[in-house]
Amino acid sequence: MAPSEIGFVGLGNMGMAMARRLPAAGYQVVGYDASAEIMREIAGVDGFTPAPGITGLGTDVVMLCLPDSDVVEHVLLAEGLLDSVPAGGMVIDMSSSDPARTRALAARADEVDVTLIDAPVSGGVSGARAGTLTIMVGGPPEAFDLARPMLAAIGKRVLHAGDTGAGHAVKALNNLMSAAHLIVSSEALIAGRRFGLDPAVMLDIINGSSGRSGSTENKWPNYVLTEKFDAGFSIRLMVKDMRLALGIEHATGTPSLVSEAALAAWEAALGELPGDADHTEIARWLDRG
Repeated sequence: MAPSEIGFVGLGNMGMAMARRLPAAGYQVVGYDASAEIMREIAGVDGFTPAPGITGLGTDVVMLCLPDSDVVEHVLLAEGLLDSVPAGGMVIDMSSSDPARTRALAARADEVDVTLIDAPVSGGVSGARAGTLTIMVGGPPEAFDLARPMLAAIGKRVLHAGDTGAGHAVKALNNLMSAAHLIVSSEALIAGRRFGLDPAVMLDIINGSSGRSGSTENKWPNYVLTEKFDAGFSIRLMVKDMRLALGIEHATGTPSLVSEAALAAWEAALGELPGDADHTEIARWLDRG
């Protein structure tokens, strides 16, 4: 299967940035979003064709970039997208979904001769625009081989994580680690500034030392010190992924004292910040404490 057209459902900030890379690789995108405004916008974008409806994509491959498993299940089952995919087709869920629910959906898809694989991403909106995303894929090896060229148009690193649900599991656990890094880095850097240190100098030292992380190398210098707070991933979605990851830890009997403490802090921040606030806002929230 080497499709010339790819259906893409979910054309928000992240989804649109991802989908825009497909035409440059030779694919025509048949797009759908629940927003009428977005549907009007894509009508004028080269390489994009607006779908007449959620069941009118007419493509053998459909990519999803949606908020969570609830929305994925609603779109595939309640709105009928799964039944509209041709037999032998493929659904690629690039959302941050619950791995257990992904496996159940894959079983439902198999009943109608459709392969469903998971392929969540890491790298944010900036990575999607630059084509530097890491894409972690869960599914049978043969499905991964079919999907890889399409996914390589979107991301720089396309990695087979394991069987169905593995990509979503790795994504959740990655985001748990990322969230823990950011909150402890923020606490340390705020303490250093209050002690009289220059945070920029601290970052220069730390990023050549053992305390470095993606938070010190990217999020603090690019989104916190600049006070932009626009990394492109909401605090609500971060907390959602942390809860998924903690569920995996609990289900596997893994000690989770630090994970639970990190989640409690993030949940406290979510209780005081708008759900759509950028997740890097947690540094400013901590600084107010």
